[in-house]
Amino acid sequence: MNTANDESVISVFSKDCPSRRVLVDVTGRWGILVLAALHQQPCRFNVLRRRIEGISEKMLSQTLLTLRRDGLVDRLVEGSIPPRVTYSLSALGAAVAVRAIDLISLLESAVDQFERSWDDFED
Repeated sequence: MNTANDESVISVFSKDCPSRRVLVDVTGRWGILVLAALHQQPCRFNVLRRRIEGISEKMLSQTLLTLRRDGLVDRLVEGSIPPRVTYSLSALGAAVAVRAIDLISLLESAVDQFERSWDDFED
């Protein structure tokens, strides 16, 4: 991090920059989908698992843990039996999710172009 005594620059292009670590967490295979799903509404684990097709319980658990460590996801445990656990976005997570959703929307709107590119590439 930048401090008066530290000459390092915060840049995602630097291998040692903490922002690169979070970028990898967010843009990994599941991170962006978890953020987008939680942006729609806070969810319990099984609701998230059903919402994000193809994610295993193990990967969802690991992704939630990683995003919690990064401060992007909050975990609320209600003292019921069995405990009710709900995941939601932190304020920072919500800000990141908005930008992730912009990217997702752009990609979804360009599906036809991608398919044409794939067909052209194969020819």
